Amino acid sequence: MNTANVKEVAFDLTELRAAYDDGLRPTALITEVLRRIASGPRNVWLARFEKDELMKRAAALDARWKDRERLPLFGVPFAVKDNIDVAGLPTTAGCPAYAYQPKQSAYVVGLLVAAGALPIGKTHLDQFATGLVGTRHPDGPCANAFVPEFISGGSSSGSAVATALGHVAFALGTDTAGSGRIPAALNDLVGIKPTKGLLSTRGVVPACRSLDCVSIFAKTVTDARQILATAAAFDRHDAFARPAPTYQAPVHRTGVAFQFGSPRGDSLELDPVFQKLWHKTISRLEQHGGVCVEIDFRPFREAAELLYGGPWLAERYAAVGDFIQRRPAGEVLPVTREIILKGAHPSAVDVFRAGYRLAELRRKTEELRARLHLDFVLTPTYARAYRIREVLADPIRLNTDLGLYTNFMNLLDLAAIAAPAGRRGDGLPWGVTLFSDAGSDERLLDFAEILTAGRETNNVAPPADRFRTDQLEPIVVCGAHMSGMALNHQLLERGGKLLRKTRTAPVYRFYALPGAVPRPGLIRKSENEISTRDDRAPRERGVACEVWGLPRNRWADFIAGIPAPLGIGTVELSDGTSCKGFICEGFAATIPGALDITRPGDWRRFMRSRNRSGK
Repeated sequence: MNTANVKEVAFDLTELRAAYDDGLRPTALITEVLRRIASGPRNVWLARFEKDELMKRAAALDARWKDRERLPLFGVPFAVKDNIDVAGLPTTAGCPAYAYQPKQSAYVVGLLVAAGALPIGKTHLDQFATGLVGTRHPDGPCANAFVPEFISGGSSSGSAVATALGHVAFALGTDTAGSGRIPAALNDLVGIKPTKGLLSTRGVVPACRSLDCVSIFAKTVTDARQILATAAAFDRHDAFARPAPTYQAPVHRTGVAFQFGSPRGDSLELDPVFQKLWHKTISRLEQHGGVCVEIDFRPFREAAELLYGGPWLAERYAAVGDFIQRRPAGEVLPVTREIILKGAHPSAVDVFRAGYRLAELRRKTEELRARLHLDFVLTPTYARAYRIREVLADPIRLNTDLGLYTNFMNLLDLAAIAAPAGRRGDGLPWGVTLFSDAGSDERLLDFAEILTAGRETNNVAPPADRFRTDQLEPIVVCGAHMSGMALNHQLLERGGKLLRKTRTAPVYRFYALPGAVPRPGLIRKSENEISTRDDRAPRERGVACEVWGLPRNRWADFIAGIPAPLGIGTVELSDGTSCKGFICEGFAATIPGALDITRPGDWRRFMRSRNRSGK
């Protein structure tokens, strides 16, 4: 690639891969990164590697250019919030008096570097990650990437702005109360607030250690998904780490692609200027088969109020309170000092009482989502936008207002994705957040793709198709893969969707095949057996079965796990239609112990009978 053309390369993973395939080298990319940073606004970067060091790291990747397919993030530049350790750069957490030189990078940074990514430097933040505004730093505010008189959001302000301005392809932040989602919404980015513990927080200056998450900023859902996959490796040395969960497929219901909640009208707070964008977002989801269910948002709001109105301030004090108490007043911003030192006062009784109430609210919100069969809940990410001067004049109240739709997430142990949802007339971005249970990160990314389809730079087919019935390959199951049965998870994990319950045509014999775990055997009758059926015999109803839809790209790995004598063939259904499904080789009927259960032809009934008899 002509290095002059690197100026035209969008810093997203798809275009960077294409540029490297076209001959671009990481050293040429670093030159462009530094050019972009030099021409950008102030107060985005707090510390960067020197040019010689960056070139040294890039040259090491140049030498591996032919081997680049082995590195999923080959030559991808990224930024790191300055409360996350990067070896070779100081960690200040936005307070120069607190600065230290880490001996090694945070665990998550190490994973990204091992995958070929290039750390450029450390970015602006609200001091000690205490704030949602991006104005609480001794060097002054970090301005919005699109409308500089407005706040960038915080506390991961510089990480968001560096990504939005194209200085880097992605950035790491943290998110305790909204610090990853608010800046994403204000700067037109995708922001992942993962399940707590999914990304290691070892090497991160804590805010509330039991709540902290490392967050991801990216321009597209596609990029965010790749970065999350690389960074989400279990860290056994992090006491709060959790293994990556199995993919949680959407809730399945006949005739509905997915169902989502939104705050009921009387509990929705939103600036009128964003109302139109909010309704457009809901309409977009509905156009892709979603059903919107309004919910009572009060339990979530009460949980949000516990974060700063309750004893969780004590956890912030536990992190840095002793340091602040020892330092002269001028070394810590007055607003930061005021907020954190309040955490010295709650008693142990206060902590327990708040914990009990939080447990009640968590149960209430879990039951609400389960009762309404919600795949996710949709909210605005922020309700109102503020100018920098407004926040400086009223720093605590306006910061609190920004957390209306974010503060409760980690307290309730939820996963969340912030997605861009348009801009208002002056160009200021706005966004929404999708949230659901812990472990639902991948599923939420699927739904976020629906909202951002058309914005993605790789021009993939509309991702909402994975939830549309006509884009799923049907498969007939009649045994342990039916809903609620032992192997149903194999379909759910692959994004399968229950399409309908029915019966086969009465042209099969149905067997329970012997083994430690019985298996169903659907064997087609011979043509002679079908044609000579005794009309005086009770009419067979066929075998009870379910038709599931399985995404086309998951068929191969699903079929690979089917053991002989079972296989996939064409199954005739009672309504005269047919589709692929589980069948069985004919010899299985002669296996000693094979039991003919053609009548009643129902695997559930057979298993209930077997369990009652204890056989």
